[in-house]
Amino acid sequence: MGILQHFIPQHSDHFQQMVARTERYGKIKEPDGYGSRTGDCGDTVEMFIAVRDGSLQQVNFCIDGCNNTMATANTVSLLMEGRSLDDGWALTPEKVADYLVTLSPDHFHCAELAVGAFYNALNDYNKRQKE
Repeated sequence: MGILQHFIPQHSDHFQQMVARTERYGKIKEPDGYGSRTGDCGDTVEMFIAVRDGSLQQVNFCIDGCNNTMATANTVSLLMEGRSLDDGWALTPEKVADYLVTLSPDHFHCAELAVGAFYNALNDYNKRQKE
């Protein structure tokens, strides 16, 4: 194969799309829930959610990290937007990694980081509802 290997993409189409897409990147002005998490690697994910009638109407994120963190945070947003709050609690890092296909095992912690920040946003939403 030799030189042909340079033309074979290293990552899946899903992974490449999640690194490149930016429509969900950025803060929601007045989120219904906010969560943040910083990993041992130093990467940080912030999640912002807007909830209407028990549904995740909007899921935005900001990151300070690598392409793997970008891909996983974007995947959380894509998979959860429009879903129910119960569906949100059912999201796992494994589901994020499965969607991306080529997230390497040594970057699985990025999926844990993104899902953890999302859970923190769900917890924040629940806390605000009780107040």
